[in-house]
Amino acid sequence: MTARVTVRNKHKEDLKETFVKQLDAITDRIGRNIVLELISTQLDPSKSISHLGIHDWSKKSNIKAEKVQYSADFTLDSDFGLPGAITVSNKHQREFFLESITLEGFASGPVHFPCNSWVQSTKHHPAKRIFFSNEPYLPSETPPGLRALRERELKDLRGEGKGVRKLSDRIYDYDIYNDLGNPDKGIDYARPVLGGEKIPYPRRCRTGREPTYTDSNAESRVEKPSPMYVPRDEQFEESKKKTFSYGRLKAVLHTLVPSLKASISAENRGFNAFADIDVLYKEGILLKVGIQDEIWRLLPLPKVVTKIQESSEGLLRYDTPKILSKDKFAWLRDDEFARQAIAGVNPVNIELLKEFPPKSNLDPQIYGPLESALKEEHILGQLHGMSVQQALQEKKLFIVDYHDAYLPFLNRINALDGRNSYATRTIFFLTSQGTLKPIAIELSLPPSGPPSRSKRVVTPPVDATSNWIWQLAKSHVCSNDAGVHQLVNHWLRTHACMEPFILAAHRQLSAMHPIFKLLDPHMRYTLEINALARQSLINADGVIESCFTPGRYCMDISAAAYKNFWRFDKEGLPADLIRRGMAVPDSTQPHGLKLLLEDYPYAQDGLLIWFAIENWVRTYVNHYYPSSTMIINDTELQLWYSESVNVGHGDLSDADWWPKLETGEDLVSILTTIIWLSSAQHAALNFGQYPYGGYVPNRPPLMRRHIPEQGDPEFENFHADPQKYFLSALPSLLQATKFMAVVDTLSTHSPDEEYIGNRQQMSIWSGDAEIVEAFYEFSAEIQRIEKEIDRRNNDPSLRSRCGAGVLPYELLAPSSEPGVTCRGVPNSVSI
Repeated sequence: MTARVTVRNKHKEDLKETFVKQLDAITDRIGRNIVLELISTQLDPSKSISHLGIHDWSKKSNIKAEKVQYSADFTLDSDFGLPGAITVSNKHQREFFLESITLEGFASGPVHFPCNSWVQSTKHHPAKRIFFSNEPYLPSETPPGLRALRERELKDLRGEGKGVRKLSDRIYDYDIYNDLGNPDKGIDYARPVLGGEKIPYPRRCRTGREPTYTDSNAESRVEKPSPMYVPRDEQFEESKKKTFSYGRLKAVLHTLVPSLKASISAENRGFNAFADIDVLYKEGILLKVGIQDEIWRLLPLPKVVTKIQESSEGLLRYDTPKILSKDKFAWLRDDEFARQAIAGVNPVNIELLKEFPPKSNLDPQIYGPLESALKEEHILGQLHGMSVQQALQEKKLFIVDYHDAYLPFLNRINALDGRNSYATRTIFFLTSQGTLKPIAIELSLPPSGPPSRSKRVVTPPVDATSNWIWQLAKSHVCSNDAGVHQLVNHWLRTHACMEPFILAAHRQLSAMHPIFKLLDPHMRYTLEINALARQSLINADGVIESCFTPGRYCMDISAAAYKNFWRFDKEGLPADLIRRGMAVPDSTQPHGLKLLLEDYPYAQDGLLIWFAIENWVRTYVNHYYPSSTMIINDTELQLWYSESVNVGHGDLSDADWWPKLETGEDLVSILTTIIWLSSAQHAALNFGQYPYGGYVPNRPPLMRRHIPEQGDPEFENFHADPQKYFLSALPSLLQATKFMAVVDTLSTHSPDEEYIGNRQQMSIWSGDAEIVEAFYEFSAEIQRIEKEIDRRNNDPSLRSRCGAGVLPYELLAPSSEPGVTCRGVPNSVSI
């Protein structure tokens, strides 16, 4: 028999790595080599074939190819049966990335072992690495020769919740979010602990550092550029580091942003004219780069950045955002403002308005009178001859309501320097052409001042003055929207809330479990990108706090949404659309669902992907679980779901809305929701951030001024030069450029992205031919969906995605090239 061992080389090695590699090649010849050990599916593991050294390692040590295949020859006894596992011992000093092992010579055909893991040196990790064949087994069906190994591998991955983690460890454990602040730097850097009785929040991956700060249970932070711990197999592969994550994001956060601060003389310096914003794309910003900052020139900065090498200066120039590509002034139009509520980067907050005026769910004992200031006279003239009651009955009115999300925090937010915000409500009317138009905006402040100042309604303009007030009001709505999008819909609902399901999967589902195999591509890189976010994005004084309206209260808003809004049973697309009143059950429709707003690109395209995922998952689940009894008796599966709920989401575990896991349909629903959130939902919320937000006036992440009223000291300044006042209300130059650099990076697909309908190493992913065939059918359906989305984007009757100056809706188009493309659905939350 022959074992073909495929190892992936690093693209670049430093001098130390090259030396160790050569040293390993020498010591390999004297017995310190890579040893394989085969484990039979039937025999006791002690009777396995051991000490099979890879005999050509030293001969191929200088091969520069990306992948190198080695071999090991051996002889098996006739009663050995089929190998179900291989252990690998790395007696070299250097770790290596093992992609796969294929055993050739069996009458039944090759036996594949998909590995895709780092194998550490036994010098640092004495335990052997265990890899199982691609044959899936439920726990009850595990061959006798593999049962003990299956249990041992899971036990090793769980750890014991104690001890400091080394970067080379593969231990998955839970912790609260107690590492966002740094109280020893001062009170301004202290942040509340998220997770626990006081502030409910999902759990994150434990790093093994104990709380160390004085009078605090906050964990000591790993400050950049030191790496955060995530289990070794979850860390970015080299190509990912090279193209985006590590290199690009760290270049932006660690070197580019400080250079921006040094180059822009005053942090509060704003834009004096719209032409100043255009300069960012045409000419760029001249950076003053000191000797200590020279390293930024050597790092792989985003494509958005054009560097001009000079003695002491560099030029930072941004690519023109897609929102400006078809119509430079589209962002000013009301129809575009409304279109982005259903086809922009945050299309998941619009709801059917069911009663007028809208009502708050906040406690009036705490927040005072909560009646809306919206009256019938504000909107009656915008309803094309309808009464308000008639418009409600005919489902013509929609709302984006951020009143309750922001009002509890406004006093604290508005006390921050350079922050002036409202809690907004926006009413939209569905026209006879099937498009939306905004007809009223309510701006609320906490009722601490005069009643006339706490509620204000702004309606579409009738003259020059009201036009600028209307533009300011829309910008405040966009600022609210940007905060909820980033902190709730993007970070909380797709990043943070997925992490517990991933941790539980690694801790409770064996790699040979069919459900682990199904979920595996949808968990790729998520723990690493979440760790990077904790270190540099959502941390105290990080990019999110610096660039978004809530400032230091950003994560408080996220935690409030988790406590008061998040429900796993409503996270699937059909359930969410029904919850928001945007769809109703209808058995006459293709998927049993009727959209009330037919031209709703996110929902239209999303439902195609949702039901494709659901059909694929149903086929998969029914194949392995022909009866509900098998689901109930699957110990690993039940422990995975129970731990996800009771530990990973322990603060909400008593809620009565958690789905049961008793039948095949229960499992289909749970898995479809997880895969949807990890793939299509995240794509819809993430990859449009720079194309839409890269032009700050279109989508300001924060506002620095309230809208002046007649009699205010600032009203005269506004009246004399409304454009200057508008620009002064937007983020400063530093805030804008920092924000643009980061969201460009977050909107970028890396070359090693794996898109929905695709799997790495498809040929060896599963040993089950029926499942492989079913996956090819799923992949073909995804390709058909892509063609249908292309057709829709060229249909002139769909005005929300086709027309003069209108951007096509491609955020849910499944495939993409690398870069900022405003399209593509990766399998996982990988950025």
